[in-house]
Amino acid sequence: MTAVTPLTTGRRPPAKGPGSRRAWTGWAFVGPFMAVFALVFLAPIAYSLYLSFFRDQLVGGTSFVGLDNFRRVLEDEQFWAAVGRVAVFLAVQVPVMLGLALLVALALDSGRLYGKSFFRISVFLPYAVPAVVATLMWGFIYGTRFGLVGNINDTFGVSLPDPLSPSLVLAGIGNIVTWEFIGYNMLIFYSALRVVPKALYEAAEIDGAGQWRVITAVKIPAIRGALVIATIFSVIGSFQLFNEPSILRSLAPNAITTYFTPNLYTFTLSFSGRQQNYAATVSLVMGVVTMIIAYAVQLRGMRKEA
Repeated sequence: MTAVTPLTTGRRPPAKGPGSRRAWTGWAFVGPFMAVFALVFLAPIAYSLYLSFFRDQLVGGTSFVGLDNFRRVLEDEQFWAAVGRVAVFLAVQVPVMLGLALLVALALDSGRLYGKSFFRISVFLPYAVPAVVATLMWGFIYGTRFGLVGNINDTFGVSLPDPLSPSLVLAGIGNIVTWEFIGYNMLIFYSALRVVPKALYEAAEIDGAGQWRVITAVKIPAIRGALVIATIFSVIGSFQLFNEPSILRSLAPNAITTYFTPNLYTFTLSFSGRQQNYAATVSLVMGVVTMIIAYAVQLRGMRKEA
């Protein structure tokens, strides 16, 4: 009789093949980014969240207050005044800036612009200027006693409106930001226009479409994704407004308050008011507000695209 070899019930460990090595190779590439991301993004958010549950008091030191700081933010009139100010800034400045950037990109893409390379570099050049330098430059231009506005008033005997007055300072900041970022957004739109299939233009020409019709029916719908991305970046940048009002505050102390923007308010609370816990809470609430509005813009843009 033939002997029957009993079957072993134990499972052999899986062999380490090429698939396992590929998995570890992927983690080796992603690992450094994830480590830096956790260190510079997740860790500060977690620490800010930790700080928001405490309050530093004169008597008793630091004490746990739970959600009291968040309730205080929701009732803070200065914080909501700053949010409303940047919301107005966003509603006016962002459409103007993106509209001008789109106009420049369409002009470059038309092929009818002479000196296109020089024009493109000239429009993009302000983006290469650091924000601090650009704000200082425009601040001296706005000056009524020592700047360009003041020189025009003295030379021609006129009285131009003061761009650093309380009623015009937000528009003055909007002009600086627009000057800085038209070239950046123009580059996004122009890059998107360059990859639009030429067959769409040929089909439009066969149908007898004019230049305006090609722009509205072919070019703008084709770069809708780029428009949405630029809008989201601009929304986030508007709520992060800090450099321009912070630098201009020394030139217009009566027009720019310590709570002119949410970021400036947070900076003042943390470094001048020594209220790090409350400043961390304001930052978290502002981050949530920005995220909600940016996500709403993204959903609206995706819905239109669909």
